[in-house]
Amino acid sequence: MQKIRYGLIVFGMLLCLTTSAAAQVSIGIGLPNLSIGINLPVLPNLVPVPGYPVYYAPQVNANYFFYDGMYWVYQSDNWYASSWYNGPWGLVAPEVVPAFILRIPVRYYRQPPAYFRGWKPNAPPHWGEHWGPGWEQSHSGWNKGRAGAHPAAAPLPTYQRQYPKDRYPQGAQQHAIHSQQYRYQPHEPVVQQHYQQHGGQKAPEPAHR
Repeated sequence: MQKIRYGLIVFGMLLCLTTSAAAQVSIGIGLPNLSIGINLPVLPNLVPVPGYPVYYAPQVNANYFFYDGMYWVYQSDNWYASSWYNGPWGLVAPEVVPAFILRIPVRYYRQPPAYFRGWKPNAPPHWGEHWGPGWEQSHSGWNKGRAGAHPAAAPLPTYQRQYPKDRYPQGAQQHAIHSQQYRYQPHEPVVQQHYQQHGGQKAPEPAHR
């Protein structure tokens, strides 16, 4: 009985370790298979956010950005990302949203949620207040980047202008076109992981800052 009990204890410990390791590996940008209501006729006009390696879409009625080779949308209290302007979108865990996305000032959100009200327009949203002390404790200094200490903005994937809504590619076709037409190598670990797991591409080398 003691041997059996000991074996069960060891098995339980291994199971917990395996589950924990799997959770750490899988956390990031979810499988790109979501429709979130973004249905643009063409690639939107993207304008740089001053002082940040990020673009926003002033003519799109959504919190729509471009950073490190991917589109990012904040909607219904969630962040989503995609390598194509109309998705499909993958859900992004709050723990791995890039700091430069979090630092985008409130004024560049075209559809700010109600809880943004009263926050300074030229400052980032109060993510620690919104996501709680646990998130804030694990992301200490997320808004303390030095002025000018950021990578160059990723080039815009202008090739996607060739694919308006009525010619928009799907599935594997998206991955193939993107791999052929867009040579930028992302520097954010969560974006690199996304391409490795879901993009069908080789692991990109970190870009030089």
